[in-house]
Amino acid sequence: MTLTHDLGRQTFGDPKNAGNTLSRFDAEALLTEWVPNPKLQLHMRQVAHLMKQWAILRESVDENTTWKWELAGLLHDADWERYPDEHCARIISELETRNIDSEVLHAIASHSPRYFGVEPVNQMDKMIYAFDELSGFVHAYSLMRGGYDGMEAKSIIKKLKDKGFAAQVSREDITDAALRANISIEELIAFVIEQQLR
Repeated sequence: MTLTHDLGRQTFGDPKNAGNTLSRFDAEALLTEWVPNPKLQLHMRQVAHLMKQWAILRESVDENTTWKWELAGLLHDADWERYPDEHCARIISELETRNIDSEVLHAIASHSPRYFGVEPVNQMDKMIYAFDELSGFVHAYSLMRGGYDGMEAKSIIKKLKDKGFAAQVSREDITDAALRANISIEELIAFVIEQQLR
């Protein structure tokens, strides 16, 4: 397998920056400056929301750690459209210049291991990987059926087998991410449906 955007490293940032994050204002400013596409912004906000909700409901972490989870989700694709040949090296480099916590940087770097060559290590890494492709697929399905109301996990499972639907979404990544997180795809889908930003 050829890594199309191999970052060439496994560590990011400086350990002395532990706990450093962007303010919500600065994060939003960076998002809107780098991501003019409203559909991509929505995807990033959906992943951020899922990361926040998982941190609160399943990890029971403090407020600062919850924001780290949310921030990683919010900015994980910030350079995808503006700097496609440098995804996600460019946003990581930008955040390194701002002295952001290395855990946030590593989560962003590991949101697609087969793409960037960075393995998910902790739970934040594993969940951003789990939510990235899956939330996009569930959202595409919601658009097809006219909303989230009444959506069931079994319908998503069935639709995942239809290779022609949302063909750009990697089923391999969805399966791999669930295995790495040690959470069933059914449970992940149910969480996405219940918590997804509409």
